[in-house]
Amino acid sequence: MKCYNITRFIKKLYDIMLFKDRGFSLKEKERYKRSIIFVIALVIMGIQVGLFAYVWEQFYNYEDIIKMLYFRRGNWAVIGLYGILIFIFGRIYGAFKVGRQRVFDILLSQMISVVLVNSITYIQLSLIGRWKWLANIYPMIIMTLIDFAIITIWAISARYIYTKLYPPYQMLMVYGKHNPMRLKEKVSVRDDKYFIKEMVSIYAYSEEKLKKKLDEYKVVMVGDIPSHERNLIIKHCFDKEIRCYTVPKLSDIMIKNSDDIYMFDTPLLLFRNRGLTLEQAVIKRFMDIVISFMGLIIAAPIMLIIAILVKSYDGGSIFYKQVRLTKDAKEFTIYKFRSMKMDSEVKGARLSSKNDSRVTPVGKVIRNIHFDELPQLFNIIKGDMSIVGPRPERPGITEEYEEEISEFDYRLKVKAGLTGYAQVYGKYNTLPYDKLKLDITYIEKYSLILDLKLMFLTFKILFQKDSTEGVEEWQTTAKIKKEK
Repeated sequence: MKCYNITRFIKKLYDIMLFKDRGFSLKEKERYKRSIIFVIALVIMGIQVGLFAYVWEQFYNYEDIIKMLYFRRGNWAVIGLYGILIFIFGRIYGAFKVGRQRVFDILLSQMISVVLVNSITYIQLSLIGRWKWLANIYPMIIMTLIDFAIITIWAISARYIYTKLYPPYQMLMVYGKHNPMRLKEKVSVRDDKYFIKEMVSIYAYSEEKLKKKLDEYKVVMVGDIPSHERNLIIKHCFDKEIRCYTVPKLSDIMIKNSDDIYMFDTPLLLFRNRGLTLEQAVIKRFMDIVISFMGLIIAAPIMLIIAILVKSYDGGSIFYKQVRLTKDAKEFTIYKFRSMKMDSEVKGARLSSKNDSRVTPVGKVIRNIHFDELPQLFNIIKGDMSIVGPRPERPGITEEYEEEISEFDYRLKVKAGLTGYAQVYGKYNTLPYDKLKLDITYIEKYSLILDLKLMFLTFKILFQKDSTEGVEEWQTTAKIKKEK
């Protein structure tokens, strides 16, 4: 019976992937989505591991470097380790998220993963081999280039298959008092996945009429609306099996990351609200010191070149110093390479805007690759900052934010960071309230593994131009002007 069910499952999966019209409903296709993505990911992993196995046997395993005894276990260990690394780095960078990411993002994630895995593997081969110094690097370089070609073909093909099987959702957006156009603009960036067909206000419908409107759609997006109305919509969608997206509130993020307590016959949720534990703080500080010293040693030649270029451009100061806030609202002086003209803030402090005339040619380059932030490694060694944490804001701008967002100081439960959740998943011009949500998510979800993941993901944003996108010309800060 089990064998029959597995055979039936494989046959249905095969029919769906070949676009055979057998009357598959959206609900039935959704059941097989994870399986289809798994198969697509398995294909690229299999090709990459197979290619490495060939390169290993042909170019690195001559003269029995690993003895071919015990059913070639040593060889399988080397090849298996390569496969594990491909899987780990692929998961970290989201290289297998065909359904969620655009083709460029999939390509970028895959290529970064391959470069890191192949670099680690080359070091491993140099250590286990019988070479005097380093192993021959050319086969690994050629293998990497072939990987890039295969990845390109795979990413385009995988995305084509996915969009054929799962065209953009036709969605209903439900909103309240807040302008829905901002959320719509964000969602419309991914028109390959989401299509907002209609927008309705909760104040334009009675409860019953709103439920009937919801029933007309298979997918609903709920904006920032009052909790009572939102709960009614979510429960109705749950009852009718309607896919539902919602914009989380700060309390939702806290609830999501709370601890489950089952001491009584009524489940409880525990909110510790304490930031990092003593053990976490000690380990994090140790990691900050080690990584910062290593970073300074590696980056020293680059920092010297940047310093010469900044000084040569206009003869001004190399470093830019500014007062920022860190844990418990403590003030400290942050260091950056100067990327703007010397008189850029004579009219007062404001964030960099798109096409900002104050940014120097040298500054534009180092900003795009985030190298203007390198001197902050000294701030980390001093203990003012951490490698990972919320970005430090200026006291004046923080006060402006707190006028509209009273919870903005929640992000000061941990040290400010060089990189962080909001930097990886947000942009330079992400609105303060959205940044706050991302920072609270980091604080509530904190773990050493999360820190390591965010460090690796920081490499990816170096290649994403929109991560450094400035605020609009009319904004002095990242907040939106109040509507009249």
